[in-house]
Amino acid sequence: MKTEFTPGKTWVIKVGSSLLTNHGAGIDRSLVQGWVDDIAALKNEGGRIVLVSSGAVAEGMKRLGLSERPHSIHMLQAAAAVGQMGLIEMYESAFQNHHLHTAQILLTHDDLRSRQRYLNARSTFWQLLDLGVVPVVNENDTVVTDEIKFGDNDTLAALVANLIGAETLLLLTDQPGLMTADPEQDPGAELVTTMPAADRALDDMAGEGSALGRGGMITKIQAARIAARSGANTIIASGREPSVISRISRSEKVGTLLTAADESMVARKQWLATLPVRGTLLLDKKACEALTADGRSLLAVGVTETRGDYTRGEMVSCVSAGGLEVARGMVNYGGADVQRICGISSDRIESVLGFVVEEELIHRDNLVLS
Repeated sequence: MKTEFTPGKTWVIKVGSSLLTNHGAGIDRSLVQGWVDDIAALKNEGGRIVLVSSGAVAEGMKRLGLSERPHSIHMLQAAAAVGQMGLIEMYESAFQNHHLHTAQILLTHDDLRSRQRYLNARSTFWQLLDLGVVPVVNENDTVVTDEIKFGDNDTLAALVANLIGAETLLLLTDQPGLMTADPEQDPGAELVTTMPAADRALDDMAGEGSALGRGGMITKIQAARIAARSGANTIIASGREPSVISRISRSEKVGTLLTAADESMVARKQWLATLPVRGTLLLDKKACEALTADGRSLLAVGVTETRGDYTRGEMVSCVSAGGLEVARGMVNYGGADVQRICGISSDRIESVLGFVVEEELIHRDNLVLS
């Protein structure tokens, strides 16, 4: 069990629409630059940051002169399309002040439900982070009707945290954090400083969202529980707090901390162990030792045979020449491709298959010893 909060290096930071657009008055660029300054400082210390930003519809409403959120799906889509241009221009300009590049990623929840698209998205995120780029993520509101009507970026941010193995999910809002009650109705309401994300008492404290935003505290609590599945802690804090991101990076107590039960890698390994096995890889002695004694990834060169019909991203059993299972892992190539690259070095994969997804057949982070 976790005993204290340490933010780690990999963060997903979500910015709410009411906060970003100053309750619909237009993007608050000075506030944004403050967050970007903090993120740049965090990256200089080795941080890996993904930014999930709401506000496309709200910014589009401002640009189109709309005083109320449209009810028509097509009008919402139009507002999102117009507003997204403003969001990306603003973030790119702010990060360029620190000579940092951004990348726009528009996702739907279906992208993270589909195994193939999930793996493709994860590889893209990791590559961008390795390059030092700050991915800026939003729901693809322009083409997905049900996400506009029912979706919320709190949930999307939590799913992205799962996707990249983030240690911290930071939900920046226009509130100081989660309160024990609505302070407008209960003057005795107090800030909740720390609670386990799984604690059901949190549900009674949650309120409704604002008119511009789609999520209230209940969606943030739900997001914290999703993030906790992969071991990420969640912080709900006011984006108007001075240097809020930098202060949290120093483990200062800001806002509400909703803790996960286990460390991220422990939680991930527990999740992997529950997945059904779809195939088998027979390993040579050297590969078995690399996995069990050295804690290394599995390379194609150490595989002598593959059995079963499995696809990329499914669970396979890693078995010694004597028939003993030594590990299980999420494989980076489908069975037909593995058949072709068994026993070859990683630098030859592209010449054999015509492409390369990963150098490893199974990365050590996606492998559980038996």
